[in-house]
Amino acid sequence: MPPRSPLPPRHGLGAAWVRTPDHDRTRPSPAPTMGAWLRQRLPERVGVEELLAEGRFVLDDGTPLTGEEPYRPHTFVWFHRALRDEPEVPGTIDVLHEDERLLVVDKPPFLATIPRGRHVRQSVTVRLRDSLDLPELTPAHRLDRVTSGVLVLVKERRWRGAYQQLFAERAMRKTYLALAPYDPSLELPTTVRDHVRKDRGTLRAEVVPDAPVNAVTHVELQEVRGDEAVYRLRPETGRTHQLRLHLWGLGVPIVGDPLYPDVLDVAVDDMTTPLQLLAHEVAFTDPVDDAPRRFTSRRALPLASA
Repeated sequence: MPPRSPLPPRHGLGAAWVRTPDHDRTRPSPAPTMGAWLRQRLPERVGVEELLAEGRFVLDDGTPLTGEEPYRPHTFVWFHRALRDEPEVPGTIDVLHEDERLLVVDKPPFLATIPRGRHVRQSVTVRLRDSLDLPELTPAHRLDRVTSGVLVLVKERRWRGAYQQLFAERAMRKTYLALAPYDPSLELPTTVRDHVRKDRGTLRAEVVPDAPVNAVTHVELQEVRGDEAVYRLRPETGRTHQLRLHLWGLGVPIVGDPLYPDVLDVAVDDMTTPLQLLAHEVAFTDPVDDAPRRFTSRRALPLASA
């Protein structure tokens, strides 16, 4: 484990770190200087030259590196990554509940749950860590960036494992609402059981025929609205894109879905057409005090565009 960071959080994010390898007398030094090692170790997108010039690489005691220092084995180097300018995601993060352990919010569409890829500052975790001064705030589960609704976060590290375990053990009862085409020939309620797989680096998930079941969704018709309907979805599992894939498989793809049935050419920062999928309710027995918990979104379908 690394020592405590000498750099304070920035934009709600802790500093990143890298460590030079332990000394091995049987091999030559991997680099002549610390700067040369950082250039080898870190990808081009980090911008090593710029960070060195600005003194933004520091050692455990906060001493900035110039890059000319002789290479040192087993040395931690800390830095904050350069962040791209991110368009602000419209909509508010409404607080549904707060106590000493939990913060439960109503997430708008297009806001990532955690900082990832091109969406860092525009994520629920980073925004709330910064605005509420909760540096250890962590989601107990995740919602896709394009999905809206109830999101449960844990305020302190000491409570994190207990609540995250609820989701790992499928002990949280989740209900979603989806707006999709109405098909009067579709026999509902029904339960979809299949094997969903999403490979790393691919945009879409897929159903793998004849593979062991790993994805289960109960589907009910809640309300007919002309050519469209609101479907109530109760997943027993939490595979990536499971609900979107299952409704498409039933012939009623969710309105506003940029991936199913077709991959649309939508810019990463295009926030004009929200996916009409809402995490409507989360219920569970609290693992700390055994109290019943139930949280319901205040949002309604259809979700408005930006």
